[in-house]
Formats: sequence, C-alpha cells, structure tokens
Amino acid sequence: MDPELKPLLERIAAALERMAPPAAAEPSFAQARLFRHDPAAGAFHPAPDYPLALESLVGVDRQKARFLENLQRFARGLPFNHALLWGVRGTGKSSLAKAAFMATVEHAPDLKLVEVDRDEVTALPALFDQLRARPERFVVLCDDLSFEEGAAAAKALKSALEGGVSGPPANVLFVATSNRRHLMPRTHVEDRGLVAAAEDAEEEVSVSDRFGLWIGFPPMDQATYLAAVQAYAKRFGLAADDLDRRALQWAQLRGGRSGRVAWQFIRDLAGELGRPLPL
Repeated sequence: MDPELKPLLERIAAALERMAPPAAAEPSFAQARLFRHDPAAGAFHPAPDYPLALESLVGVDRQKARFLENLQRFARGLPFNHALLWGVRGTGKSSLAKAAFMATVEHAPDLKLVEVDRDEVTALPALFDQLRARPERFVVLCDDLSFEEGAAAAKALKSALEGGVSGPPANVLFVATSNRRHLMPRTHVEDRGLVAAAEDAEEEVSVSDRFGLWIGFPPMDQATYLAAVQAYAKRFGLAADDLDRRALQWAQLRGGRSGRVAWQFIRDLAGELGRPLPL
C-alpha cells in the first residue's frame, strides 16, 4: 500500500464507522409482562399489567374456556393453535385475550405479551424471527386486525405464521381480534380490475385459514347484558336501586348491548357514586 494513501484510507474508514448505525441492543423483557412493539425503533416498550380479572367477563364462558385451554397448552410447551377472535364489536375479544394472559402468567413467569399495531402487520415476519431465539414464550396480540391496505399485509402475515423454510417459531402464539371472520376490508377496491381484485380477495381470505382456532363472539342479548352489569356492580360494590332500568336506558342511548357498553355504564355509575375503578 502506498504510504501516502494509508492516512486517507484510515480517515475514510473512521468516518464510515461513525456514520454506521450502532448495533441494536438486545431487548430486555425482565421489567414487565406486557409490551408494546415499535417496529420503527425496534423497541419493546413495557406496559402495566392488565387490571381486569378474567372472571369479570360475563356472557362469554364458552369463549373463555376454549381460549384459555389453548393458551395454557402454549404456556406449557404443548401443541397449540394461533387464535382468531372475531365477532361483534364491544363483545370482549381484546379484553378476553389480555385477561386470560394475566390469569395464565401467574403460573408461567416466562410468558410475555407483545401488542402490535394493526398498521404494522408487514413487520411481523421480522418480529417473529427476532423472538424465535429468545428463551421466553410470547403471545403476540394484534387488535382489530383487517387488511384495509390490500394483499401486501395479508402476505406478510401468512409469511409470519408459516415461518418460511425454518417454520413458525415454537415460542410465539399469534392472537388477532377482528370484527370480520375473514379479515376482509369493509370495501373491496376493484379499480385494479376484476382479476386483480379477485386475487387480492383470495389472498386476504386465505389468511384466516392459518388460524387453527376460531372463536366467535355473537351479539349480546338483554339477559346477558344485564348479567354483565350486575356482575360488575357486585364486583366493585356499586349499589343502585334501579340498576337494571338505568342500564337498559344506557344501552338504548348507545344503540346496542355489549360488554363494552355494560362497562361504560358501570364507569358512569362509579363516577356518579364517587368510587374508583381499576380502568
């Protein structure tokens, strides 16, 4: 090497090292049990424990039992299925997933929950590969999943669940909630032509086949709605002589009955009575 070039090359090498981004730090999952994934920064932000107890969810006993059984198998290292919780909005799909996790993690300290945004589905394959080498077991939750952007997100999710040549990670259970069983967008754009639109629809529908466990949440009838209100009121010590009548009036103003509407009524009642609630 020309001695005159050596200092110049050393300065160039040093400048390139300064410009290169530092190696990403290994994530730590010791400080919490729930995390929020930020794919842009590659970070896992800790979140507080979910406070609602599993037994507080009323009217979804069959769904609770089936989801909890699958989750406990996963926590014990037994065969399991990725889960799709679908149905009417406000029926407790996301609450069930988080409350069941909190009930299970008490006996499985290496279990972690990572929530991902539905707009970041394309980052799932990289996330699954990152979690694959970890000693912990992860429930990855995507709330209100649908493919409004078309087939690209559907392909990314299929890739994550299938895992490519290495297979899906054995330490990741993917749970999605959706208002639609086949995760289809509310309107299907056909300006690309009928053939292209049909191909996109097939791609999107086929993703739901990757979920081995489908759990449906039907609309809540009046008796179940009132049972939910009464259970919440009893749990948090909220007394009202005309509880049922007021709860029905609240549901009528909201235009429907659901677990979410019941909980919102309880929050309003607790505020009126000056009583704190965990959420």
